[in-house]
Amino acid sequence: MKAVIVKKPGGPEQLEIVEMPTPKPKKGELLIKVQTAAINRTDIVTREGKAGYALNPILGVEIAGTVVETNGNETFSIGDRVMGLVNGGGYAEYAVMPADRAMKIPDSLSFEEATGIPEVFLTAYQTLYWIGKLQEQETVLIHAGASGVGTAAIQLAKKLSNAKVIVTAGSKRKLDFCREIGADVLINYKEQSFEEEVLKATNGHGADLILDFIGADYWEKNLASIKKEGRWVLIGILGGSEVEKMNLFSLMSKCVQITGTLLTPRSDEYKALLTKEFMETVAPYIERKEIMPVIDEAFPLDMVQKAHQYMEDNRNIGKIILKIN
Repeated sequence: MKAVIVKKPGGPEQLEIVEMPTPKPKKGELLIKVQTAAINRTDIVTREGKAGYALNPILGVEIAGTVVETNGNETFSIGDRVMGLVNGGGYAEYAVMPADRAMKIPDSLSFEEATGIPEVFLTAYQTLYWIGKLQEQETVLIHAGASGVGTAAIQLAKKLSNAKVIVTAGSKRKLDFCREIGADVLINYKEQSFEEEVLKATNGHGADLILDFIGADYWEKNLASIKKEGRWVLIGILGGSEVEKMNLFSLMSKCVQITGTLLTPRSDEYKALLTKEFMETVAPYIERKEIMPVIDEAFPLDMVQKAHQYMEDNRNIGKIILKIN
C-alpha cells in the first residue's frame, strides 16, 4: 500500500510516499480502507522529530474510511463507514483502528467532513468539559479561534453550554468566520491588546476558562485575562514553551487552575472513554447538522508536502484534509 513516512526529521520536503505492507489488525482492532486523513499540528511535531511518543513510521492520527476486516469484532461490520483516532498510520491506503475508538459516520457526512471530527472535536470536548469544567453561560476565551480545535470549541461551547465565547485570530477573514459559527467577541491579536478586550467584555472580571494554544508568548496576557479561580488549559505552544521570570505568586493570588494536556499520547483506554462520551453527547447535534466540522482544503496524497506547508503558513480556517483513496 502507499503510505507517507518521514525520511529524516525536518521540513515538509522530508515527507515521502513509499510502499509499505498493509497492517494486520490485532484482537480488538479494525482494518480500515482509508478514504481521507487529516493534517494535525501533532503530525508536524512528529515530522520534525520532536514527539517522543510517535512509534508508527507512518504519519497521521485521524482517518475516515470503510471497514474491510473486523477481526471478530461484533460492533462493526465489513462495509461500515467509520471515523476515529489511530495510533499513527493514518496517511496510508489502509490503517488499523482500535474498535472501541471507532465512530460510525452519520449518513449526512461525507468522508472529508467526517475526517474533520475525531482529533479536533475530541480535543475540544476534552479541554472544555473533562478538564476545563465549562458550566452553563460561563465565559470562555479561545485562542486560535479559526483553527480546527478552535472552530470545534466555539460550536461545542455555544451549543452545549450557551457560553459567552471570546476568540482571538489574526485576520478579519478568520474573525468573521468565527462569528458565523457562534463566537460573541472577536479580537484581532495583531491589532488589539486581547487582555484589555477580554476585560472590557467581562466587566473587568476576566474569562472563566481559557483554551491556550500559544503558551509562553501569552503567559502574562492570559494571566491578566483570567478570572479569579478561573481555569486555564494549555494545549499548544505555538508561541514558545519557556516562560522567563514567571511570578508564581500572581497565579496563587488569583487561585488559578492551570492544566497542560495533549490528546495523542493519552492511553488507549482514555481515548476510548472520551470517544464514547463524545458520541453520546454530541452525535445527535452532528446528525442534525447543528454542529459541523469545518473543512478548509482537501489535498490529494501526492501533495502532502504542500498540505503540511499550508498548515505551517497558518492559512487555514478549520481542517486540512488528505484524500487517500
